[in-house]
Amino acid sequence: MEQSNDKSVKKSPTPFSQTYFHGTKADLKLGDLIKVGNNSNFGQRKNARYIFLTATLDAAIWGAELAIGEGRERIYLVEPTGDIEDDPDLTDKKFPGNPTRSYRSTQPFKIVGEVINWQGHQPEQVKAMKEALAKLKEQGINSLND
Repeated sequence: MEQSNDKSVKKSPTPFSQTYFHGTKADLKLGDLIKVGNNSNFGQRKNARYIFLTATLDAAIWGAELAIGEGRERIYLVEPTGDIEDDPDLTDKKFPGNPTRSYRSTQPFKIVGEVINWQGHQPEQVKAMKEALAKLKEQGINSLND
């Protein structure tokens, strides 16, 4: 391989950006936007003021498994179109340091891909999580995102 002596040719580093995931049961396509205003999967099930994404596949899997609806569980690769902030339900208020790397936004997320092959949690784990969420709801403990 020949090396160029032309110093005007600049090699820039390959840019890497953070990958974010969104777990759901919605059937979406590349380029679609996920927006606020749909019914929340948690808390009072009101029209959501925020939409959520995570930088960990495990948290996205939980999102897909716990989502309301009859559709197939899906995990999308998403790109935020605006600012994101820590999700207060999963950060310092409950879990110091945001170990799930979960975030929320009022701005849309653009679907840029889909994770096709992923391993869900064991059925007994999902059942236990759903029971725990139902118990919190019965106790009147709701999402900080409502």
